[in-house]
Amino acid sequence: MKKALIFLSMMIAMPAYAASVVATVNGKPITDTDVTSRTTLMAKQGKTSSDNRRVALNAIIDDAVKLAHASSVGAAPSDEDVDKELKKMNLGELTAAEKDMARSALKSEIAWQVLVAHTIVPTIDVTADEINAEKTSLATEHGLPIEMTIVRLVDIPDAVAKKLTKPKSCDDAIKMAENLGGAPQKFTAMQYELAADVRERVAGLKKLTWSTRVDGNVLLVCDAKKTKEYGDLDNIIKQNAIFKSAMFQADQQLKQLRRKAVIVINDDRYKL
Repeated sequence: MKKALIFLSMMIAMPAYAASVVATVNGKPITDTDVTSRTTLMAKQGKTSSDNRRVALNAIIDDAVKLAHASSVGAAPSDEDVDKELKKMNLGELTAAEKDMARSALKSEIAWQVLVAHTIVPTIDVTADEINAEKTSLATEHGLPIEMTIVRLVDIPDAVAKKLTKPKSCDDAIKMAENLGGAPQKFTAMQYELAADVRERVAGLKKLTWSTRVDGNVLLVCDAKKTKEYGDLDNIIKQNAIFKSAMFQADQQLKQLRRKAVIVINDDRYKL
């Protein structure tokens, strides 16, 4: 009876998390309660998955790896900075465990952003060719801040389309179309406002050059004017290209850090 009481007292004295540790990162435990808190936070941020708990555990592991690396190079943010950012997130009412999890996740993310900004971004160079390639892709897929005046001929026979020659001006193009029996439509619009099929056809079309006939329609760009917003486009594209490249390199670095970390999954339900 005495031995039974001693064993019971030892069980009571054990840490509360001991029976629910599902993983460790460099010896630091991650409990089932931690995972539950993370899934709740994910839901409040609109992040759902058919495999929420494993996704949550993976995120917690990433946080631990990121923060450990950031701390080793002095890039971890202060608790005051973390709390300021946490207030801006408007996550609503949180339990103590959820708030601790949110603070830990945010601290890791801030630290990682600082590392990326100071160690990866400065190493990335975007060439003029890359900017132009991105601009061409953007023009085709979404359109650019360019005001375009277009002449469109609808439902014209192929024989008529073949008679269209290069006009000297927009008015000349309209007169040419009318002389061939066409009813030209002239309109002005921003390139990004055009229908996808029209935008794709005019994106690379030279000024005052008839397009090929598609579904009985022919297009011609009379004029194209770059708007004020266009002046900032190169810089915006460059920053986006740098960001994409930086995020890719950061992901590769995180994978390397995870390989170096001692990660142990204790619960088969959470095997990654």
